[in-house]
Parts: sequence; structure tokens; C-alpha cells
Amino acid sequence: MKVGFIGLGNVGGKLSGSLLRNGVDLTVHDLNADLVDTFVAKGAKRAEGPAQLMADCDAVITCLPSPAASAAVMDEMLPEVAQGKIWLEMSTTDEAEVNRLGAMVIARGGAAVDCPVSGGCHRADTGNISIFAGCDRATFDRILPFLKTMGRRILHTGDLGSASILKVITNYLATANLVTCCEALVTAKAAGMDLNTAYEAMKISSGTSFVHETESQVILNGSRDISFTMDLVKKDVGLFQEVADRNNVPLEISPMLINIFDDGIARFGERELSPNIIKRLEEATGLDIRAPGFPPEMTDDEPEEPGYEVVPQGK
Repeated sequence: MKVGFIGLGNVGGKLSGSLLRNGVDLTVHDLNADLVDTFVAKGAKRAEGPAQLMADCDAVITCLPSPAASAAVMDEMLPEVAQGKIWLEMSTTDEAEVNRLGAMVIARGGAAVDCPVSGGCHRADTGNISIFAGCDRATFDRILPFLKTMGRRILHTGDLGSASILKVITNYLATANLVTCCEALVTAKAAGMDLNTAYEAMKISSGTSFVHETESQVILNGSRDISFTMDLVKKDVGLFQEVADRNNVPLEISPMLINIFDDGIARFGERELSPNIIKRLEEATGLDIRAPGFPPEMTDDEPEEPGYEVVPQGK
């Protein structure tokens, strides 16, 4: 299967790198020509634009920063969609928008999948990230071989749009985890605790989480570099809030998180690294939340392994 990939940024560059590393016939496109040149030097083909990519490939993946960017790319690709073509949206996007774009693809005889990833950029780099996929079962079976190349745990979530709902739910949980880890670390420091010991206490206890075991480390290092920014957090939590609003769920914590990141963006800028939301508390207390021995960025020390489909418990 010939695969096209549009969007070679922080996440897309790593996912497409896994495809290329594992021998997939890959054609790429990005507005940043330098990124494309890097992939061509490694053996990928170059596309002149989204339309050519859809015309030449069996499946085209988009991994872009916003729903608007995906819509603009789809406007170019749609005339080339034909029977048997597959569009995979790996961006974090709105369920309603992916259904709108997917309906146009399906109307032309193609198939549409929303398949966002979760688990951190460091796992995307090694092909060990998790992937959600929303589509009919027949399409899922067609794309599963190269999803297993990009990720380790592959979950068929149901119909088109279902993966996007679950993605913003899991990103919401990660954001809530980040804010509570920040509050816990600052409170530990204020109470006179050694931060190295506090980190371990949180890690081995019922209070641990994936976010603590990754983002707390780069917070304590001081780099705060998790390859994710405050504007993206605000977008994702906002998408989660929209899902709740459409379904008449009266949330309490989600609006607080939106307010916290609105304040962080006002203070530090929308492109500030998301773990630096802790600076609000550092400034309020005058405390420096750093400790020796923690890495400046996360790396995946697990060996790359073949992916597999995750079967939900009870099914």
C-alpha cells in the first residue's frame, strides 16, 4: 500500500518516521520544505501538494495543528478522492468536523478514519505510541498493518468520530493530571519536602500517573520540554468542553482548567511549553521547583515492538 503523509511536525514527523523506518512506501508533504527534504534524503518521495498525494497514494494521513488546517488540506485533496482511497485524520480534532470531512470522502467512494495518537512524543518516535481508530471494521482491517507499524497498542473505537471523542477525553485527563502534579510539587516544596523524595513518593503511590512519571520529570529538570504548548492544551480542553456541552454534561473541573490555561497564556504566551503552567505557582510562592537528576526531555527506553490490536475488556 502506498501511503501519503501530510504534516511532519512534532508528532507527524515521528509517526511518518516509523513508517519510513519500517519500509512503507511513503510520500510526504509539509509547508516546511526543509522537513520534506529531510524525509526525501531518508528515502521518502516528495509530493507537490495534497492533491497529488491523494492522486498517487492508496491512503493519505493528515497530522495537522488545527481543524482549520485539516479542512484546508481536504479542500485540495477531495477532487482526487476515488473508490478505494482512504483518508486518515491523525490530528486532534473535533468529532463533528471529522464527520463533516469524512462524509465528503465517503460520498466520493473513499473511506475515512479518525485515528489520533496518545502516549507522548517520545513514544511516537519509537513506534510504541497508542492509536485510536474510528471507522467501519472493514476499513480498520485494511489499515491495521501500517497502524501497527506506527504504534504499539491499536484500539478500534467504533464509528468515524468516536476516536476523536476519546482523544479529547484522554487529553483532558492528562491536563487535569498536569495541573494537580504542579500543585502537589509546589505544595511539597512549600512544606519543606525534598523534591526528589516527593517525586518518588508520588511515583510509588496511589497518586501516580503517566503524566507524573513523564512531565513531572521535565518540570523538575527545569527544561519543561514535553514538545507540547499551552495553546494546544487550550484547544484540546476546549474540544472536550464542546463534547460535554453538546451532550448536556454540567462539568465543573473542565471550565477551571480552561481558565487556568487562559491565565497561563496571558502571562507567558500561547507557545509557552505546557508544563510551565507551574510558573503561575512558582511566581505566587517565590519557590523554584527544580531538583537534580532529572532529564531535560523524555526518551522511550523500551525497544520498538510490533503493534497489536487492543480488545476492550468485556468484549
